[in-house]
Amino acid sequence: MSSRREFITLLGGAAAWPLAARAQQQPAMPVIGYLDPRSPDAISERLRAFRQGLKDAGLVEGENVAIEYRWAEGQYERLQALAADLVRRQVAVITPAGTPSIFAAKAATSTIPIVFMTGDDPVRVGLVASLARPGGNLTGIGFLSTELAAKRLELLRELLPKAARVAILVNPASAAQTEATVREVEPAARTMGLQIQVFNANTSREIGAAFEGMERERPDALFVGPDPFFTARRVQLAHLATRYAVPAIYVGREFAEAGGLMSYGANIADAWRQAGVYTGRILKGTKPADLPVVRASLSYNAGFHAL
Repeated sequence: MSSRREFITLLGGAAAWPLAARAQQQPAMPVIGYLDPRSPDAISERLRAFRQGLKDAGLVEGENVAIEYRWAEGQYERLQALAADLVRRQVAVITPAGTPSIFAAKAATSTIPIVFMTGDDPVRVGLVASLARPGGNLTGIGFLSTELAAKRLELLRELLPKAARVAILVNPASAAQTEATVREVEPAARTMGLQIQVFNANTSREIGAAFEGMERERPDALFVGPDPFFTARRVQLAHLATRYAVPAIYVGREFAEAGGLMSYGANIADAWRQAGVYTGRILKGTKPADLPVVRASLSYNAGFHAL
């Protein structure tokens, strides 16, 4: 009896050997590290577009690729630690959204591929050597947000031909983007004979305080600079612009959909889809240096804004 039990035990163990061997041979699912200064509820539509891009590249989250999400929840100072955490996690590629996240990822690794999404000129701010030949471990999608600042101001002037003073709302926590926005707006404003006044905000409370300041200064219009934080607070911005009767122009379609007067900028959803495609191509072996930086298409949108 004892010998029979031993035989059955050995037989069962032998049957399990191929299963164990197959489990050990099965490759681990690649992991994407996603880094964002906002919270997930602020960009749900953009994430759907990103996942669609991955799907276009043959990758489906949870099936053949995993995504590790890191959210700064509006606290930009956390981005460096979150990026370092993704590097320790040994993700296969990092996808940072927004210039502050990109610089955090770039500082954290020079070897892990990075597929960025930025509204800044990636060459001017030092992310890549050129658009056609990025070099290094970074490539991605350019939104043309800051470069279109003059065009947004022009559209605002066309809507309000008698406007003389324009308020510019920027986020001081995004130093590079803020500097680029002001640098683009100032000469355009001089050409149009407009006076500008810069207001800073990097918290919800500071946005409210900025509009209170505008009520005292009485600008004729508002130019909202490109920034992930402002996108996350688009409903608040549209509501306050209506409350204080300040005609405003924004960067993305989401602002117009939230009740903002108008927006002019990149087709953000398509840009995020392209970022998903690029991320998928890198996971399949393409080097970032071999993928030119893509420029997103443009989109003009008018919202419903009672003044």
